[in-house]
Amino acid sequence: MRFLHTADWHLGRVYHGLSLLEDQSNLLDQFVELLRNTKPDAVLIAGDIYDRSVPPADAVRLLDETLTRIVIGEKTKVILIAGNHDGPDRLGFGSRLLSEAGLTVRGMPGKDVEPVILTDQHGEVAIYPLPYAEPSLVRQLLDSEEITDHNAGLAAQMARLRATHQSARRAIVVAHAFVQGGSVSESERPLSVGGSGSVGVDVFEGMDFVALGHLHRPQTVGEPRIHYSGSLMKYSFNEADQPKSISLVELDGEGQVSIERITLTPRRDLRILEGHLQELIDAGAADPGREDYVMARLADTGALLDAMSKLRTAYPNALAIERIQSEGSAAGLDPGQDHRKIGIQELFSGFFEDMTGNALDEDALKLLVSEISAIDRGEREVIA
Repeated sequence: MRFLHTADWHLGRVYHGLSLLEDQSNLLDQFVELLRNTKPDAVLIAGDIYDRSVPPADAVRLLDETLTRIVIGEKTKVILIAGNHDGPDRLGFGSRLLSEAGLTVRGMPGKDVEPVILTDQHGEVAIYPLPYAEPSLVRQLLDSEEITDHNAGLAAQMARLRATHQSARRAIVVAHAFVQGGSVSESERPLSVGGSGSVGVDVFEGMDFVALGHLHRPQTVGEPRIHYSGSLMKYSFNEADQPKSISLVELDGEGQVSIERITLTPRRDLRILEGHLQELIDAGAADPGREDYVMARLADTGALLDAMSKLRTAYPNALAIERIQSEGSAAGLDPGQDHRKIGIQELFSGFFEDMTGNALDEDALKLLVSEISAIDRGEREVIA
């Protein structure tokens, strides 16, 4: 049996003030084309469909169009769960009606997990959708005071699942969680403070395949059967080096899995450039990826006037600029300091160093002290 495993679409995402909906629409067109070519038995979408609990109308329309093309147009079943970004009630609206058409949506968790049963030449496969749920909700649902964190909540749900699972069936779980040992990215919203948001690999003991969402880097955790497909596209510059993909999963008659990661081509990549501003501008003219979303890490040490506007003459979709600190220089101000208790001289000196990478020289420092003194004298005269 073959599945396309995907997650973390984050439809409606806005990054550096820019809507990524057109880029997401382009990638979902490619996803539908991939589905036509691979002809899976089902699509598993492991949460964070939207980027926020109340998604914009355009994001809702894009999801509706995409699922219609898959379920109605290609007659392929979809099993979809809510993630921590999704509004479970909104996502799950009409789910009982939609299941008749081949679209299974689980927004809110239930006391028991009703599987979706698929059949191939080797027998039946039970697919268990486990939407994201806060531990407090699972504790109330299962009436168990012992559920105090995510691991205990998911373990309790899995215990109830195993109690009703028919051993002759191969078993797949679709879940949205942070499994211990997984590699994180900065664009993921933490599930809790500290370590209470993580779950152990052993929670999924006995399952033939676990299709996970939440972590944006495609990866397996512990063993091939526990798998993150990763996000639809790059959602932060921290992910610039991460190739994004869709996972084509094959489950044989013995419950063994093989996974092929199939890369989609974004309309615009997300990249980090490093060098002096003028060098980047000169190189941009011949860069085939000049329309990409870029961050420039600038090696310039002097003051730069309107650097972003200049960079956008070569890279029109530039989103951010950072200054590379010169090696061995002081790092400006301690971010933990209370700025209200820092003098104007120190504040300005730190700002200048952060912006240019160099400390004020002796002449500039004397001028700064002179100007601050003049301002102080003027304020005292006004008060007097």
